[in-house]
Amino acid sequence: MEKSKFLSTFNPNMIHEIATCLWFDKNAKEAADFYKSTFTGFEPISENPMAVNYRLLGRRFMHLNGGPGYPINPSISFFINLEEENEIRETWEKLTKNGTVLMDLNSYPWSPLYGWCADQFGVNWQIMKNHESHEKLAPNLMFNGANNGQASEAIDFYTSLFPNSKILFKALYEKGEHDTEGNVKYSQFTLNGKPFHLMESSMDHQHNFNEGVSMMVTVDTQEEIDHLWDNLVDGGAPGRCGWLKDKYGVSWQIVPSILGKLMTNPEIAPKATYAFLQMSKFMIADLEAAVK
Repeated sequence: MEKSKFLSTFNPNMIHEIATCLWFDKNAKEAADFYKSTFTGFEPISENPMAVNYRLLGRRFMHLNGGPGYPINPSISFFINLEEENEIRETWEKLTKNGTVLMDLNSYPWSPLYGWCADQFGVNWQIMKNHESHEKLAPNLMFNGANNGQASEAIDFYTSLFPNSKILFKALYEKGEHDTEGNVKYSQFTLNGKPFHLMESSMDHQHNFNEGVSMMVTVDTQEEIDHLWDNLVDGGAPGRCGWLKDKYGVSWQIVPSILGKLMTNPEIAPKATYAFLQMSKFMIADLEAAVK
């Protein structure tokens, strides 16, 4: 897929970091405290009764107390790349306590030490020793069920949409392997300079993308909101307050940076809140008009 013509004039510095939003039912802070005690490289940013923001191993996360509607599932997991075996085993022990093991921590053809688990909050982690990654942490999207056969297309689509993006590696299943020939066995790509992984399975794993894990993109201008929103929602479905589902079912939030400034001003935050609750795609001019 060709890069969007808009990207030729798209300043990548205007897109803030693509953050990951995890949906919780009243226990966002409890989960954040758990990750603080589990991982090195936890850096708190801010918190309030509705949301907790932090960085983990250099990557930004937001925990949202959204309610019981969207339990997190294995469709989006997080690769953790650690070097020391002791750290891997200690981290694994903490994550699997009151959690679920999907693949035992063991030696595999792709890693001398690897395991896949869901922690007590349902968040999925794939821990690897010395994985070839630009960073220690990267989200992994699993295409299966209705999305089977669309992984390569999705990688091309995402990397064409965001600036500073490229495909780093893509391995396909070959004839005679345990999945459909041509499906994506494993891939790595960057979106605005941040690594993502994507895998594919012809098996129906009975879990699909939902709002439990979403990608939150903060931008500065209406032009950038329109570019990302209009392309991502094409074939998908709009939501409320900047949320949407793309054509593969992955949830995104396209948010103007001005919203953070408005929401931290107690005099105008109620007006801003009322205004954006009426919106699907964010309209910066309408936000600004609402707080005058």
